[in-house]
Amino acid sequence: MKLGLAYAPTVPPERLREVATAAETAGLDELWVWEDCFKQSGIASAAAALACTSRIRVGIGLLPAPLRNVAVCAMELATLERMFPGRLIAGVGHGIQTWMGQVGARVASPLTLLEEYASALRRLLAGERVSVDGRYVRLDGVALEWPATPPPPLMLGGAGPKSLQLAGRIGDGALLGTALAEHEIRDACGLILSACHGDPRPIVATLIAASGPGAQERVDREVPRWGRSAGHDIGVAGDAAAIAGSLRRLASFGVTSVAIHPTEDEPDLTGFVGLLGQ
Repeated sequence: MKLGLAYAPTVPPERLREVATAAETAGLDELWVWEDCFKQSGIASAAAALACTSRIRVGIGLLPAPLRNVAVCAMELATLERMFPGRLIAGVGHGIQTWMGQVGARVASPLTLLEEYASALRRLLAGERVSVDGRYVRLDGVALEWPATPPPPLMLGGAGPKSLQLAGRIGDGALLGTALAEHEIRDACGLILSACHGDPRPIVATLIAASGPGAQERVDREVPRWGRSAGHDIGVAGDAAAIAGSLRRLASFGVTSVAIHPTEDEPDLTGFVGLLGQ
């Protein structure tokens, strides 16, 4: 299992370089940046994190497909992959529908859009000249001048059963949502793996975690920020052994990478990152 850190948009952008450097120094495998409306840009955050590090892989979870033209998204991802080869993990999803509605980008069938978008994006990144006339994605002979060869892995995200199965069927992997209970992660892994037809996909789970004095209280305050009630087997609080135990359970479900999500009120973020590395 790979161990990483989720740089949640509750942390201001100006701290990203400091935290990315700390994550690499601590020996973590991955750093995941977010694109939540209307907080931080996933592309800009990934570029900054890649530029100030030399080894750690940087994942984007997730770029909302309705918000970004697929050709523009392909250009941005290909540029990053060529500048920092082998260190970018791309991720796209439906976007939160209320946010998509706020910017006039909400669609009637998010699932159809994501399938059309991911298929076109993969072909563009691979250097194909793409013409499609889908329900939402329309391209007329579009080809990147500087494609990514090989392209970065394309992770798909979503919450519903059909979205999870889509990630298993056409994605290079799946990124699960925040604030899920262990049994929900187990069930989601089952849906994804059932759609892979014997070719397992990487699965990234986000785990809210805290250590030190008041750890459980901080986890209990964090979980409701993501639309869930505190408790109910969501998150982990305790020492390194407690966090490791939770990671082992997630691995048994089929999770291949965990992005640890610190609480918004974590008193020593870089120190917590160091603990994870140890």
